[in-house]
Amino acid sequence: MIGAVVPQAHSDGRRVFPTEYLSFLREAGLVGTHETPEATPLTGGISSDIWVVDAARGRLVIKHPLAELTVGNWHAPLERSQYEAHWFRTVNALVPGACPTVLASDERANLIAMQYLDPAAHTLWKTELLAGRVNVALAAAVGDRLGLIHERTAADPALAAQFDTEDLFVALRMHPYFETLAQRHPELSSTIAQIVTTTLTTRLALVHGDVSPKNILTGADGPILLDAECAWWGDPAFDLAFCLNHLLLKFLVLPQHHEELSTAFGALLVAYQQHTAWESPAALLDRTATLLPALLLARVDGRSPVEYLDVTQRATVRDFALPRVAASLTVHRETDPMDILAAWKDHLS
Repeated sequence: MIGAVVPQAHSDGRRVFPTEYLSFLREAGLVGTHETPEATPLTGGISSDIWVVDAARGRLVIKHPLAELTVGNWHAPLERSQYEAHWFRTVNALVPGACPTVLASDERANLIAMQYLDPAAHTLWKTELLAGRVNVALAAAVGDRLGLIHERTAADPALAAQFDTEDLFVALRMHPYFETLAQRHPELSSTIAQIVTTTLTTRLALVHGDVSPKNILTGADGPILLDAECAWWGDPAFDLAFCLNHLLLKFLVLPQHHEELSTAFGALLVAYQQHTAWESPAALLDRTATLLPALLLARVDGRSPVEYLDVTQRATVRDFALPRVAASLTVHRETDPMDILAAWKDHLS
């Protein structure tokens, strides 16, 4: 398989920095010809092999996608790496500072070298939220930045052609999230199929595909989006719903912070809506509200459930989401994310 790397380990179990990675860095001029830098693997991700490299010219990050993700029987094409690098370059040109700077990439080897962002100056939004630190201004900044990315990429035929990546998006999002749901809840299969069809046939802007607090760093110049492996020219409502969904889920583990989470949810949505001139705001909100219950359910019964909910909390999500997914194509449904939020709060009260 082109671009696949076989991991190796030292005798004490520590992983060996792959020679393919070192060769790539040397060829890119990021590491000296005879230099052997210190390299440390990062843990916690499910889709990529990521290392921090302490080169003489400065610290950097190198990333290589995994052919088989580390949860379930989940495979994805390695070429998603080239689209991630292209998303970073495209977005940084349009919204400077919105994502890490790409230092080099190799499409054949499926490798990206990028800017290292010091944790001392960049905290992960997920870490902040789970610690009970709900920053409303940060949520608004995320909404503003996401809306700006969608606004500045909307209605661009060249980008539509460059990010014609439906197969990747299906493998990374539609199948593990929604098709898995249809298998586990067959009574919802026709409704879920229609949600998938609507999402895949709505092509309006450049989508990140994984706008989650785990992929957003705080920075002095605003939030920074990581991990654009799902990059796709498609429905911006998916990004908006994906991010809002994570705020809804945090209600379950932050019972003392429901008001702050509600305010953050609304602030993100309002800030995002300042940039939605590419289509009718009502249409965008309707699709977002339709996606939200399905995404809630997907994060407990899909291929990649969130790790911080217990059995009782997962049951709470099902009780709320199942009837709403079933009703998502009827007139008896919420058509605005704020209505979903209000119903969710009532459900938890």
